[in-house]
Amino acid sequence: MLNAAALLLALLCAANAAAAADLADKLRDDSELSQSTAKSLRRLMPVRFYSLLESNQIANSTLSLRSCTIFVPTNEAFQRYKSKTTHVLYHITTEAYTQKRLPNTVSSDMAGNPPLYITKNSNGDIFVNNARIIPSLSVETNSDGKRQIMHIIDEVLEPLTVKAGHSDTPNNPNALKFLKNAEEFNVDNIGVRTYRSQVTMAKKESVYDAAGQHTFLVPVDEGFKLSARSSLVDGKVIDGHVIPNTVIFTAAAQHDDPKASAAFEDLLKVTVSFFKQKNGKMYVKSNTIVGDAKHRVGVVLAEIVKANIPVSNGVVHLIHRPLMIIDTTVTQFLQENAENGALRKFYEVIMDNGGAVLDDINSLTEVTILAPSNEAWNSSNINNVLRDRNKIRQILNMHIIKDRLNVDKIRQKNANLIAQVPTVNNNTFLYFNVRGEGADTVITVEGGGVNATVIQADVAQTNGYVHIIDHVLGVPYTTVLGKLESDPMMSDTYKMGKFSHFNDQLNNTQRRFTYFVPRDKGWQKTELDYPSAHKKLFMADFSYHSKSILERHLAISDKEYTMKDLVKFSQESGSVILPTFRDSLSIRVEEEAGRYVIIWNYKKINVYRPDVECTNGIIHVIDYPLLEEKDVVVAGGSYLPESSICIILANLIMITVAKFLN
Repeated sequence: MLNAAALLLALLCAANAAAAADLADKLRDDSELSQSTAKSLRRLMPVRFYSLLESNQIANSTLSLRSCTIFVPTNEAFQRYKSKTTHVLYHITTEAYTQKRLPNTVSSDMAGNPPLYITKNSNGDIFVNNARIIPSLSVETNSDGKRQIMHIIDEVLEPLTVKAGHSDTPNNPNALKFLKNAEEFNVDNIGVRTYRSQVTMAKKESVYDAAGQHTFLVPVDEGFKLSARSSLVDGKVIDGHVIPNTVIFTAAAQHDDPKASAAFEDLLKVTVSFFKQKNGKMYVKSNTIVGDAKHRVGVVLAEIVKANIPVSNGVVHLIHRPLMIIDTTVTQFLQENAENGALRKFYEVIMDNGGAVLDDINSLTEVTILAPSNEAWNSSNINNVLRDRNKIRQILNMHIIKDRLNVDKIRQKNANLIAQVPTVNNNTFLYFNVRGEGADTVITVEGGGVNATVIQADVAQTNGYVHIIDHVLGVPYTTVLGKLESDPMMSDTYKMGKFSHFNDQLNNTQRRFTYFVPRDKGWQKTELDYPSAHKKLFMADFSYHSKSILERHLAISDKEYTMKDLVKFSQESGSVILPTFRDSLSIRVEEEAGRYVIIWNYKKINVYRPDVECTNGIIHVIDYPLLEEKDVVVAGGSYLPESSICIILANLIMITVAKFLN
């Protein structure tokens, strides 16, 4: 089978060799093409599409008599296409357009001439409605001034069509006519009566009747199960369901790229964005950045239940609930996701554990949930944990915070450091790190040895927030080395171990490590206490010293030691002696007011983050390194690099030779 470039070359050669033949002949007569090209062409232009062209008189006339552009779906596109009817004329426009010259809209040859919308994404891909044009497979012919262009697309184009028995209904409605007559169109029998009545009551028909090219979001009746919800749909909420002057089909939508809604003004600012889960489900979200007395700040998520309905003034997406309206508790939000939502698996795990965690959440007046996505539970190392009810209860509690914590508050807590937040799991903390601003903000959270990224923040509820994360906290999935490499609090220790090659051993899963890791702020303290020594620790020429110091922090055994273990051993024996690479580490560990303290060489060192679990050991993040000034000799340096030794030896030899000659 030819690749895309070879196929294009063959097609162009065939076009030059048969300049008198039009596009219709090419589609019908493979004999004019080489055998290999014909085989590839049949793969790209299915027999079904040939037959549709041949059986449609208007299409045949257009191809025989007029210039045109035809958008041809691939075989794979037809295999995915669920409808029994393909509207061939919706794939044809009676003007020839190359990819570069395609305008924002073109009129199709279908009855009523419904438009096709041409959009581009940031990668430069060109879309016709929801179908991507395969860039290397376009073909152009020109015979007797009849210019015809064919573009290969990856989806069958699907127009909005009228149900049988409704012949008076227009074929090419705008968004308002669609909203008023939705039951008369082929949209999977999805009702929108409730929202339609609210639009009428609020006298906001003009929003959906507006000329131009817009994106309209319409909540379905299923989203108004809560009896009071429909009464919360006012004029501003309706404005928040429209993205003006922008047409967004889901395939072309940029992930989490916020667009200003019609409710973006001085006193109220609402954006709308699209995102896709790994399982293919598409969601839309509103983010009320600036709210008022009726419209609370926060994110509202809605699944798209019927996407990409083209209308004469843009595109309509039917969504499972209204945007902007925050009227459910955290518990109700999780229950809404019970069947097939973005947090279905998280809810299932809670209920499989007896549901007590949900009762605990419901009892909190202020709560924030770090909810792992459905994909986060697919990791193989989670299966064993799910069988241990006590362990999974602790893990679930690690995802619950007794506070109303949105991104702004996390950022305030961060204050240029890493924010430490208690969970409902006893003596367990989460550690947040915020990087970037605005749309570039990245939030990570660490809990129980796991670093997770917040993939959807600030989903607002009446009693708190839900943040969707990409890993399950408390179920380690990386080695000690992987944890060091990914955790922003341990970057200095990681760098020091990297240039001294100390880190090389930390990926070994045949050993069990207990690593006392000074956090970055701890190393910064040593710069104040021992400025010369600190400087040398991060110089490659002094890697010997760096490695020796790190070896003091690493216990290697057939098991790892938790802080509770170390406290117990200290109480029994007065101190704990742990085997290290070169020697041993003698420490005493005490618990003071729920926090742990290490006593080493008469120094008290606080444990900032105890028991960070990894797949091959455990990390205890400490506030200060196990370091003394004598560890790095300043005057002259106690360690000389190899090049310096060579120079000294050469000088000694020269002096000896000079004396001998004299």
